[in-house]
This record gives sequence, structure tokens and C-alpha cells, in this order.
Amino acid sequence: MRTTTYIILLVLCLTTGCKKFIDVNNDPNNPTTVQEALILAPAELNLSSVLTGGAYFNSTGFAAILANHYMQNIALNQPVPNEGTYQLFNVNLDDSWKSIYVVGLNNLKALHDKAVTNGNYNYSGIANILSAFCLGIATDYWGDIPYSEAFNGSTKLKPVYDSQENIYKSIQQLLDDGIADINKSATLKPGKDDYYYGGDMDQWKRLAYTLKARYYMHLTKAPGYTAAGEATLALTALQNGMQSNDDDMKMIYPGSAGYENPWYLNFLSVSTIVLSSACVDTLVTRNDPRLPKLIAKAKATGLYNGRPIGSINISGNLDVYSLGGPAVGAASSPVYVFNYSEALFLEAEATLIKSGVAAAEPIYQDAIKSHMTKLGIATGDINTYLTNRGTLTATNALQRIMEEKKIANFLSPENFNDWRRTGFPLLTKVPNALSEIPRRLLYPQVELTSNPQAIQTAKLTDRVWWDQ
Repeated sequence: MRTTTYIILLVLCLTTGCKKFIDVNNDPNNPTTVQEALILAPAELNLSSVLTGGAYFNSTGFAAILANHYMQNIALNQPVPNEGTYQLFNVNLDDSWKSIYVVGLNNLKALHDKAVTNGNYNYSGIANILSAFCLGIATDYWGDIPYSEAFNGSTKLKPVYDSQENIYKSIQQLLDDGIADINKSATLKPGKDDYYYGGDMDQWKRLAYTLKARYYMHLTKAPGYTAAGEATLALTALQNGMQSNDDDMKMIYPGSAGYENPWYLNFLSVSTIVLSSACVDTLVTRNDPRLPKLIAKAKATGLYNGRPIGSINISGNLDVYSLGGPAVGAASSPVYVFNYSEALFLEAEATLIKSGVAAAEPIYQDAIKSHMTKLGIATGDINTYLTNRGTLTATNALQRIMEEKKIANFLSPENFNDWRRTGFPLLTKVPNALSEIPRRLLYPQVELTSNPQAIQTAKLTDRVWWDQ
């Protein structure tokens, strides 16, 4: 983020004139107006590196790291209790809350308002879509959160918390508004400042429709909603959604110093984060051809070896454990914020609800194929894997869909949402756990101190509204 700040300041100096820029009546470190392009790029970087990629090295992405602990993907080579055994304090979430609200939603609101004022509706459309994404991340972690009064400046220093149901309505409205803005004529179009799609607004619209499907499917067991009703809405949205792996929403990292993939940094030895035995053994047992792409062999042994979560034994050599493989854990690996494979798994689940196993089967297989193809898996290996996994049945269909979706969304916080709403993949609490498996995050201390609300007493094991 420091590099991004330097770039912004340099551009402002070049475009406005340095003499004017450093006028003593203006604070050069806090420009009062910034071009849309200079707001969009860091907002996208925050979404990929921090809110999705975890950015554990500076604690801003701690929430995404916790989701991977709870989904038993990663383990700490540290004494218990620790995050992996469900130890958590409210203050630990302060930076994650700020990343969502200050760096994310607040800047996106500024981007939206500036773009509307200037008639640059492509930018306001993107701002709405990314705001819906950030809002979804926040409410799925915490349930009721501030939104309707959260961005009114000094007039609302203690904004009320909106119910999660109303937050979900706001998410859908933001996505609709984003699509509507993109459909308007606009002179200024994003280019290289749009790290995800390079200004391809058709791809942005397809993302928005696919996000609509994701958030519809989150409500299949919510009070007052039905699985069939939400599945119908999801399938309708997906008709205009992502069409191929080319529509993946991903951040490309050059891999040079200061520009590394966040999971590469998360796996550096200073963090003591490694892959868990539960994660590694799942792919090994299934003879999954994606194994060498997603998981690296332990440097010291040349074997695939994860660390048992909750173990009281501390290794003096982290090289005995596996880390992320070249597709996800190298310095130049991309971060998939949202991928086409998830769109197909959403379609498979919705089709299962509406039309049954036989109708869902080919979509489920296409979802697996799309992910494996993206990773460069040979067709023969894909077919062998599908054969070994077997066909869907009435008793295993939802479980298989969710198990495979978790692999396609490797290390994504979205897996935490899927587990809570479906119960799959099957998990049991880890050894030396301080509680049952968490089903939400604690509210940050900064909110308890500055904006106290009754809901903030929620415990890790309490359920959010849609988690019924």
C-alpha cells in the first residue's frame, strides 16, 4: 500500500504541477480530490491481497486467515491455544474491519460519488459491484453490521447496525445498480487501472450477475426464504453470468520484491503458517491430479506432509511441512477473487435443488473440468479423476458438490460460508479446541469501544441470521 501511495502522489504532482501541489495551504499527503483511476486500483488490490488473500504479514487480512483456520486448511507451528484451536480476541479483528470499511467501502463510496458527478458511469458501476462484494464479506463474518448510516460523515458517528437480511437486500440492490450504471453511456473508461478486467465492462456485468447468484444461494436456509426460491433466482442470474475461465476475477502479481502474491508472504517462515494435514491428506487420498499444483512437497523430505492442527508438538524445522503449490503459493501466483468454476458449482447446486441429481451431474463435472483445465491438468487425468470420484447420487450429491467446490476455491474465505450453510465438507473440531468450530467472527474492539451495540456480545459459536 505504501508503494501505491507514492504512485498516487507522483501522479498528482505531475498532473497538477508540483508548485501548486505543495502549496502551504494544502496538505500534500491528503489530497482533497483524486481521479477515479487512482481510487479504483488500490481498492482492487485491497480486495485481492487483504480481504481474499489474507495479508497475514501486516494483520489486515487476519479475517481471511481465520476462515482458513476454521476450514482446517492451514495450521500454525506454535504452542496451543492459538487461532487454529479457536483462540480469538476482539482486538485481533480491528485491522480487518478497517480494511473492509475504511480502505474498502469508504473509498468505494468516494469513487462512486465522484464518478456519478463526472458522468463516468463505468467507474460508478464498478464501485457498486465492489461495494456489494465487500459488504458481503463483512456481513458473512459478523452478521448485523453498519451500512445505511455508515457513510454519512460526522453526522453519524455511531451508525446503527442494519440487520443481515437488510444487508443482503442492499447487496442485491448494489449489484443491480452496478449493472444499470454500466449500461449507461460513459466517456471515461477504465484501462490498466482495472487490474481485474482491464476495463472490459461486459466481464464486469457477468461478474455482477454471478455475484447475485452467490448471494441468493447463501439464503437457501435463511428464515423466511426457501431453497427452491433462491435456487430459481440464482439460475436466472447465472444465465447472464460468467461464461468461461476467461471471466475469472483474478489479481496478477509480478512476483518481484514488494509485488508478491499474499499467500507466498503468508507462508514465509516468520508467520509459521503451513498447510494442515487435513488439507494435504484430502488431495493425497483422492489421488487428485491437482495436488502438485496446489500443494508443494516439504523441502526437507520431498513428501506431501501437512501439520496436524492443534498439535502440541512444535517442529524446529518448518521445512518438514508442505506449503502452497505453484498455482497459489508462488511469489507470482495469481489470487482468484472469484472464478468461473464457482459459477458452475453454484449452478450445479441450484440445479440439484430444482431438478435433481441427474440434471446436476453434467454441470458438476463441468465445474471440476473448468478448474483442472485452468491448472493445466491433462484431459486423461481429468477423466480418470471423475471416474474415481463416481457419479452423484441422492445421498451424496450436495456433499460432493461442496467438497469439489472447496478445492476449486482453494484457500478462499467463501468456503467458510459454504460449510456453515450446507455442513460440507464434513468437519470435526480440532484437538485441544477451546470451543466447537466457530460459525462467525467476534466484533472488533474498535467497534465495541466507539460504537457499542447489543449484538456485539455474539460468541464465535453463535450463528449469523442466514446460518440456520
